Amino acid sequence: MADTILVVNAGSSSIKFSLFEIGDGRRLRLASKGQMDGIGTHPRLRTRNAAGTDLGDEKYSGEEVPDVPAAMARVGGWLRTHVGDALPVAVGHRIAHGGPEYASPCLVDDRVLAALRRFVPLAPLHQPYNLDPIRTIQTRFPGTPQVACFDTAFHRGHAAVADRYALPDALYQEGVRRYGFHGLSYEYIARNLPHVAPEIARAAVVVAHLGSGASMCAIRDGRSVDSTMGFTALDGLPMGTRCGQLDPGVVLYLLTEKGWSVKDVERLLYRDAGLRGLSAISNDVRDLLASDAPAARLALDYFVYRIAREMGSLAAAMGGIDALVLTAGIGENSPEIRARVCARAEWLGVELDETANRAGGPRISTSRSRVSVWVIPTDEERMIAEHTLDLVTRQA
Repeated sequence: MADTILVVNAGSSSIKFSLFEIGDGRRLRLASKGQMDGIGTHPRLRTRNAAGTDLGDEKYSGEEVPDVPAAMARVGGWLRTHVGDALPVAVGHRIAHGGPEYASPCLVDDRVLAALRRFVPLAPLHQPYNLDPIRTIQTRFPGTPQVACFDTAFHRGHAAVADRYALPDALYQEGVRRYGFHGLSYEYIARNLPHVAPEIARAAVVVAHLGSGASMCAIRDGRSVDSTMGFTALDGLPMGTRCGQLDPGVVLYLLTEKGWSVKDVERLLYRDAGLRGLSAISNDVRDLLASDAPAARLALDYFVYRIAREMGSLAAAMGGIDALVLTAGIGENSPEIRARVCARAEWLGVELDETANRAGGPRISTSRSRVSVWVIPTDEERMIAEHTLDLVTRQA
């Protein structure tokens, strides 16, 4: 069997993994992928090959898979059964926050792992769970190189005016600055624009990564200019359970006037806000689209309104906009949300092609549209695999 790269993207209750074969010329070919979700409650491991054919669907009890290390053991068992005992050349991991130190992928050792744990408070829904599989693999396969790929790295070339808060310089030097996230997704889109939409590859493009986590990024000539997310993954757009932009005075009010604890506030901002908080129904756009409840309509209206506002803001950051790209779960799969976003952007010169939108693109705007609109699937796992292979090859 060919050498492989394993990619792991772990969350609090799920692990996504992809196995890539290394072919001639170091070309990567997806061999299989899967996801273990419901960790600790109703664990379920579903896998498929590159063609999308199901390879397995296994269910476990919460006691059998209580945590991420246990889930990694099950994933490892599936890989050994279906792929063989040969270890991957390296394992690549998505890491939410690289802080001020880490601006590019790096090999992980104990020192790096300890440094990355310092950023857990800045990404509590992601960072600790991103790091857990690294320790598990270190323990079981200490000779296997592991590579950390950061969601913040793509944004590290911003101008100072985009990265700064209006706070004393000492705080900036300590790392209190705007980082931006979903960088692996944006980097993948930027790298693939020359192939999918060459006419906008070097243009002023706003990319909207719309999923359970949502953000937007201004990209010009393939480089990040600004992003809606900042110091943490709370800022910018409302998300499934996260608040998005919020006056910091609200936090002070909850702490001083309402007597909330820091943990209470953290839970509100990360888990009980966003679409779930607005609707009191669900954090899933599909559920909200299917509901007739006024609160569901409000949540969706707010989501689209904020996307439209941020689009104008990012266009201003670039001095104009030539194209809009929609990606990730909602952006790739919801024609209705795409249509609503485009309707809000008509003032920019967007003209939607309704037939193309229903078909899923890639271009969903008319030929007359002054700002072209595209649906381009993202692939963070492939981006991680490419970074991992590049780094271990250079280190060899």
